Amino acid sequence: MEGHVLGPVSAEGGGGERAFGNSKAVALFALLATSPGFRCTRKEIAEILWEGDENAGGRVDRAISDLRKKLGPEAVPHGGKSGYCTLRLPADSVDLLRFRARVTRATGLLNHAERFEQLGAALAEWDGGDPLRGLAESGFELRREKLRGELMAAVYARLDAAWKAREEKWLREETEKWFERAPEQPQIFRFYLLAHNDLPELRRERLIKEWTKRNGRLDDDVQSAVDKVRGAARSPRGTLLPPVPNQLPGGVRRPVGQDELIGGLAEAVREEQDAGNLALVLISGMAGVGKSTVANHLACRLRERFPDGVLRAELNGFAVGDVRPAEPDEVLDGFLAVLPPYATVTGPESKSNALRSALAHRSVLIVLDDAFSAQQVLPLLPGDGTCAVIITSRDDLLRLQSERKVLFRKMEPLRDADALEVLQEKVSAKDRAIYARPFSELVRLCGRLPLALVVVARLLEGGARPLRTIPALVREMEEERAKLDTLHLPEYELSVRTALNCSVRVLSEEARLLLWQLAVHPGPSASWEAVMDLGRTAGEGARTDRTLAELVAANLVENQADRYGLHDLVRAFARQHMRLGPDGETADIERATVRQVLEHQLHNVRACDRVLDHERTLDIGEPDGVTVTDPADLGQAMAFLDKEYATIQQGIRLAVSQGLERYEWLLPMALTTYQWHRHLLGDALRNLVHAAAAAESVAPPVDCAMVHRMSAGTQWRLGKYHEAVGHLRRAVRLSEEDPSEKGRLSLARSLHRLGITLRKQGDRAGAEEALRQALELCRETSDPVGEAAALNAIGALHHDRGDHEQALRRCVDALRALERTTERNGLADVLFTLAKVHSSRSERDEAAPLYRRACDIYREQENRPNEDKARLLFADVLVSAGETDEAVRELERVIVLRELMGGEGVSEVRALLEGLR
Repeated sequence: MEGHVLGPVSAEGGGGERAFGNSKAVALFALLATSPGFRCTRKEIAEILWEGDENAGGRVDRAISDLRKKLGPEAVPHGGKSGYCTLRLPADSVDLLRFRARVTRATGLLNHAERFEQLGAALAEWDGGDPLRGLAESGFELRREKLRGELMAAVYARLDAAWKAREEKWLREETEKWFERAPEQPQIFRFYLLAHNDLPELRRERLIKEWTKRNGRLDDDVQSAVDKVRGAARSPRGTLLPPVPNQLPGGVRRPVGQDELIGGLAEAVREEQDAGNLALVLISGMAGVGKSTVANHLACRLRERFPDGVLRAELNGFAVGDVRPAEPDEVLDGFLAVLPPYATVTGPESKSNALRSALAHRSVLIVLDDAFSAQQVLPLLPGDGTCAVIITSRDDLLRLQSERKVLFRKMEPLRDADALEVLQEKVSAKDRAIYARPFSELVRLCGRLPLALVVVARLLEGGARPLRTIPALVREMEEERAKLDTLHLPEYELSVRTALNCSVRVLSEEARLLLWQLAVHPGPSASWEAVMDLGRTAGEGARTDRTLAELVAANLVENQADRYGLHDLVRAFARQHMRLGPDGETADIERATVRQVLEHQLHNVRACDRVLDHERTLDIGEPDGVTVTDPADLGQAMAFLDKEYATIQQGIRLAVSQGLERYEWLLPMALTTYQWHRHLLGDALRNLVHAAAAAESVAPPVDCAMVHRMSAGTQWRLGKYHEAVGHLRRAVRLSEEDPSEKGRLSLARSLHRLGITLRKQGDRAGAEEALRQALELCRETSDPVGEAAALNAIGALHHDRGDHEQALRRCVDALRALERTTERNGLADVLFTLAKVHSSRSERDEAAPLYRRACDIYREQENRPNEDKARLLFADVLVSAGETDEAVRELERVIVLRELMGGEGVSEVRALLEGLR
C-alpha cells in the first residue's frame, strides 16, 4: 500500500482501491497513521471524527469497514474484542514513516555530510505545505501542529548538518528561501546569519536590531551566531583538560530494530544535560537481548555532547565461568587514573568522593556495562552536573531506581521484521525468497532474541551449514532438548545456554525453584494467583510474592498486564538444564507442581462455568490449596476465561500428555460452554475427544453421557448433525443405565438434544417422540428449565409444520415454566421462537420487539452465535417493515460479531448492507 499524510491525505491499497478527499475513511487513515502504535480506541475515533456526537458507534464501525475495503484486511485487521482499531503499515508504505526512519538514521550518523544527505532524503517526503491537508475536523489541528514541529525540527537539523559539512552554496540559497518564508523563527535567523556572514556590517546590525524588536531577546544559539559573524564567538561549554579519555570500543555494530529506543534515550539525555542535570540511563533486559550493543551505540551518538571525554567499565556482573563481578574500588582506580590530579587517592569512600570532585566541573559520559547490583554501581556515579551515565544490567536494579532519578528502559526481543533482518543480513534476495518460510520459523524458534539470532546467522554464514539445510535446522530446533545445543557456539563465545546459566546461578534457592515450576507450568502465561498457588508447594512460610518479584527484576520472568510468563528459551533452559536435587526428588516436585497447576485451573474454570450454565452439574470436589475466583456476573466470568483461555488449553494438553484422567475430562467439560459462546468449536471438539476417552475409564455412566451431550452440542454447532446424533444416542443409552433421579434427569437432557438434532435432520416424527419423552421426564424430575426447553423445541416443530397456533401455545407454556427460574439463555431461545412464529404470520409488530428482547439477552449473556442468528433474522423483519436504518444497525452489529468469531460470513453480510445503503 501507499499512504500520504505530510501533505494532502490519501491512501491506496494493494488492490488499487484508493481513499482520498475528505471522506471519513481518509480521516480514519490519517488518525491511525499519526497515532502511537498506529491504533486508536473506537471512542477516540468517534471523538475526533464525529466531535460532540455521543451516538457515533455505528458510524465508527462503518468507517473502519470502508477503510478495510479500500486497503484490505491485512492493513486494517479485525480488532476482535480489543476495542481498538489498528493499522498495519509496512515500514516504507507511508511518507511519514519513511520521513521518520530517515531522520532516525540521520541522527545516528557522525559524518555531517552523510547526515545532511539523509535528512535531505527525509524532507523529500514533504511538499512544504501543511500536513494533513484536506481534513476539516478540529481534532486534527493538534496533530497537524505536532507534525509541523517535527518537520521543522528536521529542517533545522539539515541546516545544522549543512553548516558543519560546509555546504555553503546550498545553505545560502536555502536560508534565503526559509528566511523569506519564516523570518520569525530563531533557528532560521541563526543559520541565515551564518550563511550570509559577508553582509555589510551596517546591514547586518540593522537586521539584528529589527529582528530583536519584532521577536524579543536573542536566545543562546542565535546570540552565538551573532557573535560568530561579528568575530567574537563564545568559548564552548565544558573544561577541556588534555588528554581527553575516549574509552568506547571501536567498530560498534548498529543494533537492528533499536533506532527508536536509542533516539528516545539520546533525546532524554540531551534534555537533562541542557537543564544542567546528571542524566542516569539504565537499560535492563534478559540475557542476550542486546543491551551492551545499544549502550555502546547510544554512547557513540552522544559523544560530541561530552567534550571532557568518555569513560567505560566492564562490571562483569553476569560474566562466564569464574570471573567475579568487578569491585567498585578497582573501577574507580581506572577512572581516576585518567582524571588528574586524583590518581593517588586511597580508600573506597575517598575514591568515590574524588570521582565526584573530578567530574563536578567536567562534562563526561560514563558507560557501566553488565552491572550486578545497585551496590556495585552507586560508588561510581557523579554528583550533580552535566555528566551522563549509561548502565546496562540483567537486573532492574530497583534500589538504584529508588535512590536516584533514572531514565529506565527495559529491552524486549525484536519485532519479527527486525529479527529477520538479523538472520538474513548476508543472505541474497533470491535465497531470502526461496527460504522465506523456514527463516520465519527460525525467528519464532529463537524467540526473536538477538543473541540466538546471531548464533543461527553465524551457523549459516560460516559454512558449517549450507542454506539448503535450513528446513532441517528448523526441525532440529523444534526439539526442546536439542534447541539450546544448537544455540551453543563456544568457539565464537556465543551461547544462549551459557548466558542464561549466568543469570540463573545468582538467584536465591526459592527463585530457582519457582522459575523451574513456571517452566513446568504449561504456559504461555499465568495469573498472579496461579503463581502464588505454585508457591504453596514450597511449604509453609514461603514468600512467593517476593520470589516472583526477584525473578521479574532479574528479567527471567516476563510481566505483562498482570500475567507472568517465560521466554521460550528461558523455559527450555529451565526444563532441560536446571536440577533441583536427585532425580526422584525432582520428579516428586514436578508431580506436585502439575497437580497444583491443573487443580487451580479446574476450580477456577468451574467457578466461571457455574455462572455460564446454572443447570449443569459437574462434581469436581472442594478446592484444596488453590485460590478460586468468584465472578459476580457473567461478564466477569467471560472476562476471566478470555484472559486464561490460552493457558487452560495448554493445561488440557498437559493433562493429556501425562495421562491425568481426572483433568482430561473435567477441564474440557468445564470449558465447553465458554467455547460455544466464543465460537471456539474446533478447540472444543479436540478437547472433548480426549474427555470422552478419559470419562469412559473413570467416570460413572451419567457423567459419560454428559460428555457425549457436550460433544453432540459442539458437532451440532458445526452443522455436523449425523455425528451429533451418534453421540446423543450413546448419551441416551448411558443415561438409561442409571435409574436414579440423576440418571432420569440426564436422560431427559439427552432426549431433548436428540430431539432438536433430529429436527435439524428433517426427522420430525423422531424428533417429536424424543422431545415428548424429555418433557415428561423433566416434569417428573421438577426441572422447569428443561421443561421450557422441551416445550420450546416442540413449538419449533409445530412452526415447521405451519401449525402456528400450536407453536404459540407451546411457547407460551415454555414462558410459564421459565417464570419459576432465573434462566436467561432459555428465555431468549423461547422469545426467538415466538418471534419467528409471528414473523411467519406476517405479524411484524409482534415479532420485532420479541427479536429485540432475544438479541438483548443473547448479548447480555455474551452468546455471540445465537445473537448473530437472531439479529440477522431481525434485520430481515425490519427491512420488510421499511425500517432500513435500524436494519443497517443490526447488520453492522452482525459484522462485529462475525469478526469477533473469526470473520467467517462477513462478506455476505457486507453485501446485504451495501444493498440497503
